[in-house]
Amino acid sequence: MVRVLLRAVRVDLQSNTPVLLLQETEGEGRTLPIFIGSPEATAIAYALQGVTMPRPLTHDLMKDMLGALDISVERVIITELRASTYYAELHLIRGDERTIVSSRPSDAVAVAVRTETPLFVSDELMESEGIILALDAEDEEEDTPDELVGQFRQFLDSVRPEDFEA
Repeated sequence: MVRVLLRAVRVDLQSNTPVLLLQETEGEGRTLPIFIGSPEATAIAYALQGVTMPRPLTHDLMKDMLGALDISVERVIITELRASTYYAELHLIRGDERTIVSSRPSDAVAVAVRTETPLFVSDELMESEGIILALDAEDEEEDTPDELVGQFRQFLDSVRPEDFEA
């Protein structure tokens, strides 16, 4: 397994789609880009910014439920790419009991950000899909919360239902 950090949540300018950038912490610095939905991107951005809503969002509810059941998230693993779809697993612990739950990567990352859970990518997946990104000076610094929200607002203002047709 390759340990990764959530490098950024961006909007791909060509497709106008949010993308997660998961960069390995050691080695070549490869990055796994995963296109995700705008609701999940917004949920991740809110968690990164520490935004609290008057009522819990879905991923906040999941975190609260896990806590109420005394379950911790040990790690999140992005496991594979099948037919253009990424798969992930949440590795859960309750006492001596361990459980693995299948998840979409976007939901798994949204939970991981809220629970400060480490992220991993399978070796095979990083080998086949990881890329080396040329980072410019703007990418070297993390976006401020206001910049992230502004990017997503711009995306939401410009998106049309036709953009999601296959």
